[in-house]
Amino acid sequence: MDLALIPTLPRGVRLRFDKVRQNWVLLAPERAIMLDDVGHAILQKVDGTRSFGDILMRLAARYEAPAQDIQRDSSSFLKALW
Repeated sequence: MDLALIPTLPRGVRLRFDKVRQNWVLLAPERAIMLDDVGHAILQKVDGTRSFGDILMRLAARYEAPAQDIQRDSSSFLKALW
């Protein structure tokens, strides 16, 4: 994924906390996707203003992980959603 790309959630898709399940979910028309901690960490940074490179650097710093590992995992996750 291009580091300059600014990822956004598709129209009608929202990140919400499900009080019943006590878990973060990605709500889309006619479906809900339960998120693990990694998925939630990635998606909470997707705000339509941050580039993929910025998101990547913030996650690498937060989790003290190699940027290339975060890039590989985040890119795969985001591509799977779209």
